[in-house]
Amino acid sequence: MNIYKDYIKEIEERKTQGLHPKPIDGAELLSEIISQIKDSGNADRSDSLKFFIYNTLPGTTSAAGVKAKFLKEIILGEFVVEEISPAYAFELLSHMKGGPSIEVLLDLALGNDPAIAQEAANVLKTQVFLYQADTNRLKEAFESGNAIAKEILESYAKAEFFTKLPEVAEEIKVVTFIAGEGDISTDLLSPGNQAHSRSDRELHGKCMITPQAQEEIKALQAQHPDASVMLIAEKGTMGVGSSRMSGVNNVALWTGKQASPYVPFVNIAPIVGGTNGISPIFLTTVDVTGGIGVDLKNWVKKVDENGNPIRNENGDIVLEEAYSVATGTVLTINTKEKKLYNGDKELIDLTKSFTPQKMEFIKAGGSYAIVFGKKLQTFAAQLLGVEAPVVFAPSKEISHEGQGLTAVEKIFNRNAVGTTPGKVLHAGSDVRVQVNIVGSQDTTGLMTSQELESMAATVISPVVDGAYQSGCHTASVWDKKAQANIPKLMKFMNEFGLITARDPKGEYHAMTDVIHKVLNDITVDEWAIIIGGDSHTRMSKGVAFGADSGTVALALATGEASMPIPESVKVTFKGNMKEHMDFRDVVHATQAQMLKQFGGENVFQGRIIEVHIGTLPADQAFTFTDWTAEMKAKASINISEDNTLIESLEIAKGRIQIMIDKGMDNHNKVLQGLIDKANKRIEEIRSGEKPGLTPDANAKYYAEVVVDLDVIVEPMIADPDVNNDDVSKRYTHDTIRDLSYYGGEKKVDLGFVGSCMVHKGDLKIVSQMLRNIEKQQGKVEFSAPLVVAAPTYNIIDELKAEGDWELLEKYSAFEFDDNAPKGEARVEYKNVMYLERPGCNLCMGNQEKAAKGDTVLATSTRLFQGRVVEDSERKKGESLLASTPVVVLSAIIGRIPSIDEYKAAVEGIDLTTFVPSIKELTSTSAH
Repeated sequence: MNIYKDYIKEIEERKTQGLHPKPIDGAELLSEIISQIKDSGNADRSDSLKFFIYNTLPGTTSAAGVKAKFLKEIILGEFVVEEISPAYAFELLSHMKGGPSIEVLLDLALGNDPAIAQEAANVLKTQVFLYQADTNRLKEAFESGNAIAKEILESYAKAEFFTKLPEVAEEIKVVTFIAGEGDISTDLLSPGNQAHSRSDRELHGKCMITPQAQEEIKALQAQHPDASVMLIAEKGTMGVGSSRMSGVNNVALWTGKQASPYVPFVNIAPIVGGTNGISPIFLTTVDVTGGIGVDLKNWVKKVDENGNPIRNENGDIVLEEAYSVATGTVLTINTKEKKLYNGDKELIDLTKSFTPQKMEFIKAGGSYAIVFGKKLQTFAAQLLGVEAPVVFAPSKEISHEGQGLTAVEKIFNRNAVGTTPGKVLHAGSDVRVQVNIVGSQDTTGLMTSQELESMAATVISPVVDGAYQSGCHTASVWDKKAQANIPKLMKFMNEFGLITARDPKGEYHAMTDVIHKVLNDITVDEWAIIIGGDSHTRMSKGVAFGADSGTVALALATGEASMPIPESVKVTFKGNMKEHMDFRDVVHATQAQMLKQFGGENVFQGRIIEVHIGTLPADQAFTFTDWTAEMKAKASINISEDNTLIESLEIAKGRIQIMIDKGMDNHNKVLQGLIDKANKRIEEIRSGEKPGLTPDANAKYYAEVVVDLDVIVEPMIADPDVNNDDVSKRYTHDTIRDLSYYGGEKKVDLGFVGSCMVHKGDLKIVSQMLRNIEKQQGKVEFSAPLVVAAPTYNIIDELKAEGDWELLEKYSAFEFDDNAPKGEARVEYKNVMYLERPGCNLCMGNQEKAAKGDTVLATSTRLFQGRVVEDSERKKGESLLASTPVVVLSAIIGRIPSIDEYKAAVEGIDLTTFVPSIKELTSTSAH
């Protein structure tokens, strides 16, 4: 059977699922399709033409190379296809977004036929995805006197690829669709358990919200053909939990518009809204697609005659509806006035949704085109020796005379690209920055590779210090989906220039370490900017931003990212930790105390949390920075004492060396380069040449939070509060309760110690608790299953050397075996301990899950509905989050313990303790 017949068979199978033919990305299949087009009598010729024109993926896919070559033959008259004229062939090339199409267009533009050269030049003037090989060809042709090359460069210098695009419509009509009440997790838009299908956009689109919601959206579109459907988080924030490009892709697929008639299932320009706006990292993803994110503020605090918020019997602030956005409400967005209207009635100002930069993204169909366009304009103007006209909105540069810099302001000032020389920038400035470290994770990596192909990138930017492709999100189960996707991903990323968890050649043992832990280790400069394809890209060195798969691709390809400098909230500590408390309790208490201090307002949302951690090394401090994603912060920065920073860098060096010893370094010696950088940084700190990063004493913060350790007397639990009468209060991370709230009675069906929130000390706590309980009771019996997943192999190796792993093995009924990994996810659990493979495990929800309706107590970060545990008919599933000792004891006794039971169980155990710095971690402003 030939490959085309296999494709037709797949098409028939997809029809039974209500799906269209899968887009073609392979050269072999498209070559066969082209041979059938050339055969005028072929029975499959008509279908082959449609597949060739409308169903071939652009960019640098191998199919795109074959398509571009055939279109070149048609333009040169080497082959005549009645249905594809040379003019139509040029149009098709114009939609192929770089790579082979640019190569062909340059061949034609710099060729000997003047008429063809002019046509090719006209198309090239509309293109922005050019790389160094392409611009080098233009440069050589221009320098040798080629008039067409000069004409193209002059067009680029004027940025005609942007200026000649249609302007953004002044009025955009929308019809509302309430996707949910309360915070909407990106899991609702793109469920983690469907991660395997993300690269098949049409198939993945079927999982958005529910089939019923999809039908309602279609009905609204039929009813209002002149309006876009706006998805809304009523009484909540849209897109919490992760950036999830697949979530935005799904929203665009159902409510956006097709990017090109010749590229299937790639839609742009979705419109989303939330009562409390859009999660920062999700909003970045919306920008990637040229979409619009609206902060609706349609529910406001109810106040008394004195202007004070009115509270209900539970002490919660009462909200009242400012205006309705009930499903089916027709509204108008005025992009010129930057306002939202219902008929003639003005509802709200939308200035933040339509900044000059965002207007450019909307006009260009996404942020990539702007990033590449700016680079192309700069290149052309410099080559021509002319001053580039001001076409794009100038970078917003905000500088306050005499005001010091926060830590993030310092980092951005150091890494800024293209700003006014010598100008000191403060929060609110819009900046292009150099990216030092980039991370791609495995359930979004296939999409990142697709994005790299679509923007015609073939090699990592030399600007990037180090980049890593993980295998942690699919570590639990090596099923057929993982076997099909992961090796292909690792090969692509390895060839692109990343350090990969899996060796495509199979020469080193696969490493399923949690991506954030690896990125935390390979970040060897606290002045670094890190971009990672996961919301928990939050390092304890440098400033890290979780991003969508597209922004990760852009960082890999260009070594840059663009964003405003965020405001900061300063967090410091006072008092002393109680001996029976764990640092995880301090993390939860930070959120609880912040909400209390600011009357329920989350001052962390959308801002940098600058935490003056002082004495806590990177591994332990990571627990705080990791949790800041759930605090809805944009990112977090740790301010450490110099000695602590050096200790953290030494640990990082050791971990990187282990990766080198395994054979993971590449031909560019990236890992060795990171060790060299770490050594240089340590020497700078020790010598005083460049002390550790600290903010200026006169820096300005949005708010300052002081966490009182003295008042944290009981373990703290983040509760999804699944039965709260107010739906909008469920599944947030803001309900923090102490242990006594549960009265020692709440049943626990499963305990989970794992995910990026735990470190080596947590696994030692597990073994110490087992030893303690064995000593007290003679044996250890579990009343609920306990799943333990170390985040890294290094931790396991160190525990083996120190004797802790042996004890864990003694009490486990299952231990992972890398030589025979699980082929299927576990669906039933016994009341025993499971030692699972390093990786994300239950936290991801895409492979392992608890039984439906379970009450899970976890060290994880995720308490969203359906993530770790789904609802059953009998009860709602709930995932409560707590420290390791609370989780372990709960699994042993089958319920959340009383405070006395807890204290007895942890007696003599070295918990993760924290002592605040006694000195002020600031420097004297030089500004």
